[in-house]
Amino acid sequence: MAQLLIEGGTRLVGRVPISGSKNAVLPILAACLLTDEECRLKNVPRLEDVSTMKSLLEGMGVQIRWLDPQQLQVNAQRLARSEVLATMANRMRASFLLIGPLLARRGEARVPKPGGDDIGMRRVEQHLHGLRLMGAHVELVDGEYVARADRLHGATIHLDMPTVTGTENLMMAAATADGITTIHNAAREPHVVDLAMFLGKMGAQINGIGTDVLQIEGVTELSGATHRVIPDNIEAGTYAFAIAATGGEAVLEDVQTADLRAVMLKLREAGVEVEDQTHSLWVQGNGRLQPVDVTTWPHPGFPTDLQAPFVSLMTQAQGKCVISEAVFENRFQHVPELRKLGADIYVEGRSAMVSGPSKLHGASVSVPDIRSGAALVVAALCATGTTRFDNIYHLDRGYQDIVAKLERVGAQISRVGDAGDVHPDLSRVVGD
Repeated sequence: MAQLLIEGGTRLVGRVPISGSKNAVLPILAACLLTDEECRLKNVPRLEDVSTMKSLLEGMGVQIRWLDPQQLQVNAQRLARSEVLATMANRMRASFLLIGPLLARRGEARVPKPGGDDIGMRRVEQHLHGLRLMGAHVELVDGEYVARADRLHGATIHLDMPTVTGTENLMMAAATADGITTIHNAAREPHVVDLAMFLGKMGAQINGIGTDVLQIEGVTELSGATHRVIPDNIEAGTYAFAIAATGGEAVLEDVQTADLRAVMLKLREAGVEVEDQTHSLWVQGNGRLQPVDVTTWPHPGFPTDLQAPFVSLMTQAQGKCVISEAVFENRFQHVPELRKLGADIYVEGRSAMVSGPSKLHGASVSVPDIRSGAALVVAALCATGTTRFDNIYHLDRGYQDIVAKLERVGAQISRVGDAGDVHPDLSRVVGD
């Protein structure tokens, strides 16, 4: 089994390229099912979750190939199945994004209950309620959601919570439905906006993009499109925390800083110097962090996906702070592992009390989920000694070339036990 080794205590200095957004590319890949024409996606991150979604689509008859290390060609003209394979779908929650496009394209879908990280209930009732309002019949049969609709129609949908995948699923289903669909309390995350922009390039009629009220007027058919996936704001935030935690100085390249406003505010509040540059972000840690309270919230609030690595940053602050998780109810799985490194953290309900600064030390840890893995990396980088990571598959799911990127800024990091960070799909790039 592959392991990650980090020798901490080195300031991170240099430049870090930010990859395309995992959270954006997965729904965009699902949206390619809505047309029988070719789509080309640029700035695609090389991640395990992307590989899993690619395999899911190929299993349904979709033709997908890498044109270069960051560009995918997708053609769903030969889409032949409406069933999502459970063995693949159980690896990630994003597999449930296929139910909306399959219903719209084929009038039926069989999708297993969502898998992915165990960070809370993350129920899909809001997805299903919206689809039912649009005319679908949905039932749970032997662990699969079976959905059918002769023809979806427009509806007015009020979401109880601004669910990201729910908004994306309903937006895709509504793109070719009869009439107008209005989604109230829609999610506004950058990757939701990116999906809407891609659908617009395909010919979808969507108003209110970036707001909490989306109005989608269904069209008869959608065409192919070429689209560049937005930079990953979660990856950028993670590296910003790592730089600050080590007292380093670095530039994050290819960043949409508008997507990081809440993060930048908290970094500045903590005493970290942050400068918004053209398509990049300069970060400098001053070695004396101030404790900052944070509550996660849907966009434009502080992202739940950055809560875990921010906890690691706060272990180095001069005092106590409270980090509250308002989006998911089970998102402190990083805390027991951080304690192995010497962190002083107490969890009560949906809040973590962090006391710093902690003199972290190396230890053996296991990665429970993607963002917990990021938290452990941030902590290990400012710890004394070597930290050994097991179960690093989760890091491969969400962070492209993490070893190479951290090495570029001076981190003492290595991967042992496999061929390294090169994704297996690289062997299938056209021309190689």
